Amino acid sequence: MRGKSHIEWTESTWNPVTGCSKVSAGCKHCYAERMALRLQAMGNERYANGFAVTLHEDLVEAPKFWKTPRVIFVNSMSDLFHEKVPLEFIKKVFATMRACPQHTFQILTKRSDRLVEIAGQLDWAPNVWMGVSVEDSRVVHRVNDLQRVPAAVRFLSLEPLIGAIDDLPLEGIDWAIVGGESGPGAREMKIEWVRSIFRQCRKSGTAFFFKQWGGVRKDLTGRELRGRTYDEMPTPRDPEARRLALLSA
Repeated sequence: MRGKSHIEWTESTWNPVTGCSKVSAGCKHCYAERMALRLQAMGNERYANGFAVTLHEDLVEAPKFWKTPRVIFVNSMSDLFHEKVPLEFIKKVFATMRACPQHTFQILTKRSDRLVEIAGQLDWAPNVWMGVSVEDSRVVHRVNDLQRVPAAVRFLSLEPLIGAIDDLPLEGIDWAIVGGESGPGAREMKIEWVRSIFRQCRKSGTAFFFKQWGGVRKDLTGRELRGRTYDEMPTPRDPEARRLALLSA
């Protein structure tokens, strides 16, 4: 079950898990929850449980049958590191990613505490990118957790950006995606917050991707910053070298 994505920084989505629960302020207007409940109302069998965490065992190996290389966002409708997703299931997802070197897999979590707790038990293939969501300065600790993970690419989703983050710990962070909240009840993103992150990325050499200004009608606000679009992508590193560096630190 592969979906072509409208998310600017990826190409496809793969959802072996659906459903989640709110953990911080960035979750307030969750797009995935709105979508899940809409699909449930439409009778979609995958969302019979609404937005409750649901494992789809039959989708775990789906990428093995996608021969054309693509960039895949893993669990756009959930969080792979949710406490209700068993470790053994997560290992199966990582085994599939290892078995599909033709693809690039992007994983994003708000549960960095569990990520760092079990990272040593996971198989970090060179095509696995790991990211954390950071919506404001109250959850910057997620970046510190990510820095302890030996992924080929470590990235930040600073979306929805709902507050200033003027002291991001960007050492070892390869990519930063910035975006404002969109849809019903969207909260404002101030231009000075974006400019601060842009300057920090330039200083650290972190690739910068500006996704959107957001708002109730994001199609009207666009995604230009400083008179242009920023679609920078990261350069993957050697995950084994990162693992050894973490062990020796």
